[in-house]
Amino acid sequence: MEGSTENKLSQWSLTALVVGSMIGAGIFSLPATFGRATGVLGAIIAWCIAGGGMLMLAFVFQTLAERKPNLDSGVFIYAKAGFGHYLGFTSALGFWAGTCIGNVSYFVLIKSTLGAFFPVFGDGNTLLAVLFASALLWGFHFLVLRGVKGAASINTIATVAKIVPIILFIVVLIFAFNNETFMQNFWGTPPAQPAALMMDLHHLDEFGYAGHAATHLPPAESPESLFSQVRSTMLVTVFVFLGIEGASIYSRYAKKRSHVGVATVLGFIGVLCLLVMITMLSYGVLLRPDLAGLRQPSMAGVLEAVVGRWGAIFISVGLLISVLGAYLSWSLLAAEVLYSAAKSQSMPSLFARENTNAVPYAAVWLTNITIQVFLLLTLLSDYAFQLALELTSSLTLIPYLLVAAYGLKLAWTRESYELTPSARQKDLIIAAVATFYSLLMIYAGGMKYLLLSAIIYGPGTILYLLAKREQKAKAFTSVELAIFVVVMIAALFAIYSLATGAITI
Repeated sequence: MEGSTENKLSQWSLTALVVGSMIGAGIFSLPATFGRATGVLGAIIAWCIAGGGMLMLAFVFQTLAERKPNLDSGVFIYAKAGFGHYLGFTSALGFWAGTCIGNVSYFVLIKSTLGAFFPVFGDGNTLLAVLFASALLWGFHFLVLRGVKGAASINTIATVAKIVPIILFIVVLIFAFNNETFMQNFWGTPPAQPAALMMDLHHLDEFGYAGHAATHLPPAESPESLFSQVRSTMLVTVFVFLGIEGASIYSRYAKKRSHVGVATVLGFIGVLCLLVMITMLSYGVLLRPDLAGLRQPSMAGVLEAVVGRWGAIFISVGLLISVLGAYLSWSLLAAEVLYSAAKSQSMPSLFARENTNAVPYAAVWLTNITIQVFLLLTLLSDYAFQLALELTSSLTLIPYLLVAAYGLKLAWTRESYELTPSARQKDLIIAAVATFYSLLMIYAGGMKYLLLSAIIYGPGTILYLLAKREQKAKAFTSVELAIFVVVMIAALFAIYSLATGAITI
């Protein structure tokens, strides 16, 4: 038993896991994404809301890991324990689908990055770009089936590739920061675009970093309200915080249980500082219309504006290595969600089957087929990365909401607080704030993404029905049946809206 402690994770190792799981593709897209949505003040408010809300959610994950150590089958198991089989299934389905679409965003960003150097890839949504991404997808697929499960060397390279370009970006922008430019961006009202500015945009376009995304900006004569600006950033902030549950997932390996909470807080604060600095420093280098006009990854465009072409190349190479490493980890995670759900009888038992390399092959196949379908759908979207980013966030918010609500339920009913009643009041407030934040983010995301999510939740219920048929168990309680009917109505309405053009992707 003494030797087994050597395999336990230290507090710093857990912190590194949180940082590594949270830093992915989203951080490289922040300058343009925020530039399209808001100015400095709106960004400050958005990060305050997101930082506070996600920190409370991190505390809920920590609390549940300590109070329900037997529930270790993934995020969805909390929904199942607290609210029944069907909501447990929907949580697993939403988290899995969100992970799949998040992986699509990785591919779109890879294609868009290459498009800056090879115009045939466009903004990542051309036919050749999709074919290239599909080849990568199935290359990884067969690699995973052979038993490659995130080798240490791949993870190390990916982690370095993430951090080094980000640190360099921040250091360079600190020296290039212009207070006058920053103040012009403060209120978020896009100034009129004079001829000089249009010439700058055309100049950037020669290098592949100005795109039609600038058309998202509101006209100068009808500026958006501050509330509208902040709301436009909310799903973006959710996307960049995905992975905050990293330390909780690995809590069983911690040398001390108390390290889980400390690691979650330290990792979260560290990543939040990086996110805020990248956003704010960019406002001090380029005006908002210029930021909005950058192609993704927009960090490359900002650095190029300061140091020249080598800056874009440096960021792009680092991003490609980072995203490929992150994709391997998250594709395994997506398959693991199906596998764990099947083990918990929330999915058909087929997804719990493993090949000779101990890989859940059926889960891997369904995951990558789904990613392939979404990759093809990017051909229909003018803004494929933004669509993938916001739909991923919307899908993941439902599982997060159910986790927060389960924490609230435990504190409210006093379950598991018999020995520590003094901790109940604090946990009740934290869980209530996390629940409210999750609901606020769903509202901020808007009806469009909620309806698009229903297209996955509704028809996807067939997997739940197949699982219940295998178990010869009753599918729904009366409340669960009502929830299913509402979801199916929303799904049918969304499909009709897409067909008639009321909703576009």
